[in-house]
Amino acid sequence: MNIREIMSVLIMFVFVSISHVSALEACSNCGSMQIPYPLSTNDNCGDPRYRVYCNNGNLEFLSAQNVFYEILSINPSTYKFIVRPPLIQENTCYSSDLDVGGLSIDENSPFNISTHNTVFLLNCSETILLSPLNCSSTSPCRQFEKVEGGSGCSGTLCCSFLKDSAMNSHRIRARIGGCTAYTCVVDFDLDRPVQAWNYGIELQWLPPN
Repeated sequence: MNIREIMSVLIMFVFVSISHVSALEACSNCGSMQIPYPLSTNDNCGDPRYRVYCNNGNLEFLSAQNVFYEILSINPSTYKFIVRPPLIQENTCYSSDLDVGGLSIDENSPFNISTHNTVFLLNCSETILLSPLNCSSTSPCRQFEKVEGGSGCSGTLCCSFLKDSAMNSHRIRARIGGCTAYTCVVDFDLDRPVQAWNYGIELQWLPPN
């Protein structure tokens, strides 16, 4: 094989390799939502370790307890996306994921809960008063009762806290005998009206090695 033939083979190899990598760079849109690398909806795009799911045109995250949470927005530059909090059942103040203990993320996955979430725990038992959480009458969780999604929890014991780095970054717990419902606000700002709060749970992913 002469030099020209060798160069042709090398060029073809590089072209095929680049084409293969490009095919794995990003998955096609799910509905109107773009899916940045490394998020993956199937084995032929993205990085399968960063699995999300396109179900009927909605992009969703699957928890460790096999509960789907709709992805509302993605910020690829910060490696973060926001999922919709669980629905709170009317008249019971129970989160829709109460039966599985709330949101739980596999600790071996590249995903975790970011430190930009202010969590409102609702319909809590009095044992929570032994915790350092803000369960006072001025806690912002009281204002959540004013919006439609929180009206069913009006008058129950509620607490709020910032999900900081000292806390478990893979779980928000809901349970009978504790707090039966919760919601989250991303980048909470008390000066904004309650209707304008950014309701959601911000998750983040570790960049691929």
